[in-house]
Amino acid sequence: MYEFQNILSAPNEIKISTDMNKILILFAHPALQKSRVNRELIKNIHTINGVTFRDLYEIYPDLDISIRTEQALLLEHDIIVFQHPFYWYSTPAILKEWQDLVLEHGWAYGQEGKALHGKKMFSVISTGGREEAYQKQGYNRYTIRELLSPIDQTAYLCGMEYLPPFVAYGTHRMSPEDISRHRQNYHRVLNALVDDRIDYAKLRRYDRINIDLNAIIITKSGR
Repeated sequence: MYEFQNILSAPNEIKISTDMNKILILFAHPALQKSRVNRELIKNIHTINGVTFRDLYEIYPDLDISIRTEQALLLEHDIIVFQHPFYWYSTPAILKEWQDLVLEHGWAYGQEGKALHGKKMFSVISTGGREEAYQKQGYNRYTIRELLSPIDQTAYLCGMEYLPPFVAYGTHRMSPEDISRHRQNYHRVLNALVDDRIDYAKLRRYDRINIDLNAIIITKSGR
């Protein structure tokens, strides 16, 4: 686990700011030693100032999740990331267990459950299938955004905004160069989120966050 403490910031509009957002990455991969893509995506991720990285399977090998620890971490961060391979159109088991235990009624949702209101959330997922398979007329019959609807609704119920996901399609056929490019793009997104350099109005028009980074990432000059 890697943790970095920075200034809290929860911006509601597009601006260039000296404040920093804090990002919590909840990573779940039950067979990381076999991974080609996710293992590369998280390479050197601990060097990104403002990011807290938690490998849930490493921290909780017996699935004995500490509810209070996880809730405290959620409170300390502005942006929550679910990173995992897209197993059976859902998350690996530990991430579902995390949701069942940590997102308690009266704390995360319900009339008194407002602890997470105003935060942002998105998914970082990898799929074996190519992008064309995740279309209405494709092999999987639904788009990635449609298949991620349960997580989208979970974020909504908890008062968080669910942003378009970062998706690495077709992992089985990726070249080392493709994988490296995805890592660079992912780290670029994380740095931009920390520095509050995302044009959220433009981002909301896309199905995924990594479709056109030049369009959604604001340069330091503001252009």
